[in-house]
Amino acid sequence: MIFLMTILKILAALFIFGIIIMVHEWGHFLVAKWMKVRVNEFAIGMGPKLISWGKGETQYSLRLFPIGGFCAMEGEDDGAPTPAAMGGNADRSEEEHAGDSAGESGSFAEKPVWRRVLIVVAGATMNLVLGFLVLLCTFAFCQKKADNGKVYFNSTTIAELPETSPAYETGLRVGDTVLRVNGKRIATDMDLSMLMQSDEDGVLSMVVRRDGEKLTLPAVQFRLATDEETGTRYLIYDFKVQGVERNVWTTVKQAGKMEYSMTVMVWRSLGDLLSGRYGLNDLSGPVGTVDYIGDAVSQAVSLDGWRTLLTMIALITINVGVFNLLPLPALDGGRLLFLIIEGVTRKRIPAKYEGIVHFIGLLLLFALMIVVTFSDIRKLITG
Repeated sequence: MIFLMTILKILAALFIFGIIIMVHEWGHFLVAKWMKVRVNEFAIGMGPKLISWGKGETQYSLRLFPIGGFCAMEGEDDGAPTPAAMGGNADRSEEEHAGDSAGESGSFAEKPVWRRVLIVVAGATMNLVLGFLVLLCTFAFCQKKADNGKVYFNSTTIAELPETSPAYETGLRVGDTVLRVNGKRIATDMDLSMLMQSDEDGVLSMVVRRDGEKLTLPAVQFRLATDEETGTRYLIYDFKVQGVERNVWTTVKQAGKMEYSMTVMVWRSLGDLLSGRYGLNDLSGPVGTVDYIGDAVSQAVSLDGWRTLLTMIALITINVGVFNLLPLPALDGGRLLFLIIEGVTRKRIPAKYEGIVHFIGLLLLFALMIVVTFSDIRKLITG
């Protein structure tokens, strides 16, 4: 029974991860079609094909390794191997090429820069849209009701604060809306909580709005405690925040603010990775992601469980969108960088060299994926 539940958990997680990837590639696909670019293959997964079928001018496939996907467009990577070519069976016949000459060219490379930019950013845009919709569902349907039967969202406005607390004595007051902590913008209570948790000395610089005016509180103090098991020091929260009653507008607003917070959190995490604060062992690849999703799926039998699952799905899809916009070879952001250079200089970098750069980047990404996957497996084995 335990084995069966584990299999079902993995399948459910793979399905959810597949949906996130499909939505990303679907964004490229829809805008490519809108811009009259021929899409040779729409694939979920990488590596050898498991199943494939053709409809119209496009071949659709599900591939063995659930580590991404691709939307192979005509003329996208002239002069270099593509993910489709690496997986095999993505070539077009001479008759199909000849068919393009009868009308408007379906080549990505022959479209104006602005059209190619729209196609390239469409995948990440769809991820961000999906993230917003998932968060909207989370705040609309997966929130606990208060004793009066209403639902309230946490704000960043102080509702209760003992006058004997260090925070009160160093300037914080009831009614203050926290705008920044240690120079970083606060949009949600999640931002406030995470920045306070990451503090080590119990002293925070805050910018608050009080009676319509912005005030800077340079050294707001909080009590510190020590975890007996880990020895980690952490701040003691001695305040409560106000609740905002749920309605259509506040639900939409809360979803938008949370998406902003998650997007900023992803960028900050990437910055911490580059600065050395986090190492490769702190990363999670497809195996780790599927494991996290699977655990959340297994707990989705209560309101709290569903809220956790949907929040995780939103964070992952936003992560996929943001990561793909990084200006790195083989990623959408790398392609966007080449298009920006072309738009500014009015001269395109030869497709042969651009394709080689993206291909090398793809190999490096695969190498990183292998390293992270082994790290994920080691974590699963060692617990």
